[in-house]
Amino acid sequence: MAFLTLTSPHAQGGNQTQTVMQTVLLATIPGLLTLTWYFGWGTLVNVIIASLTAIAAESFVLHLRKRPILFSIRDCSALVTAVLLGLAIPPTAPWWLTILGTAFAITIAKQLYGGLGNNPFNPAMVGYVLLLISFPKEMTAWIPTSSPLSLVDALTANFAGSIGDQTVDAITMATPLDTLKTAARGHDSLAAIVLQYEVLQTNALTGLFGPGWFGANIAFLIGGLYLLHKKVINWHIPVAMLAALGIMATIFYLVDERYGSPLFHLLSGGTMLGAFFIATDPVSAATSNKGRLVFGAGIGITVYVIRAWGGYPDAIAFAVLLMNLSAPTIDYYTQPRSYGHDEPKRGTVKTGA
Repeated sequence: MAFLTLTSPHAQGGNQTQTVMQTVLLATIPGLLTLTWYFGWGTLVNVIIASLTAIAAESFVLHLRKRPILFSIRDCSALVTAVLLGLAIPPTAPWWLTILGTAFAITIAKQLYGGLGNNPFNPAMVGYVLLLISFPKEMTAWIPTSSPLSLVDALTANFAGSIGDQTVDAITMATPLDTLKTAARGHDSLAAIVLQYEVLQTNALTGLFGPGWFGANIAFLIGGLYLLHKKVINWHIPVAMLAALGIMATIFYLVDERYGSPLFHLLSGGTMLGAFFIATDPVSAATSNKGRLVFGAGIGITVYVIRAWGGYPDAIAFAVLLMNLSAPTIDYYTQPRSYGHDEPKRGTVKTGA
């Protein structure tokens, strides 16, 4: 007996979860290679450790939940969480730090809420914030771009906590955002100006893109444009976030140069990684186009406020999690108008007798 198929949907689209996640992983490659070039092999080691941990943790939890393991592993969502967290962790971080953050992100921030599609917060940023609050020393120790780690040095730093006859603490340094915050708090405008010049200038080691953070952000921008080209993400969140951050930086830079120029804020820290890869998480972000603009702008403003006056130099993770918390409210007030209605219907409509 033949069944008539009269209503939609029946067409099968190409944007399956696995395809989308694989595209995101592919887009992170320019940033991963750039970080490896500037800071050494430690970032790649972190990504590998995080990926293995994510697969193991997801498999274990799915086994406990009596859910099919291979079906969930194949969608590559756990790998995306692992790679994003591995990229954010300093290249000299001890191995157990990466394992702890990744396991927490998968088991608590993702699977505890029911798995992919149910998590209210970005899992990678939940793991990152856990590590940053619990182990601030290890999470702020970045290697100078003038001394990128070899593979042997990276493995030694990750698993032994030393490089040659020196401890990791002896060879690490503050990031440009750390230094700028210190200069701003000390009312040292000259130090801030010199810092911005040093961050954006080119040299023989780093080539045309300038020192590490500048080049890394350019690389993640390229990856983000690729995601836009493949229509994996929409433009609303990254554009709104970068515009809001740039406007805030411009306003306060004109008032006091100690807060850093717009270009400095846009191309330092995890700005581009956050704008294109983290804030655009389809599960924890706002869903309507108008809501995405509000969501992205909220992240950009929050990032600047924390960078300028908060206790942490780079605020991407905190800003994203705060706006994840606000996403349901944003969606509630930015629902698009349904066809045939003048205004969107919100909540339960009571009808009279």
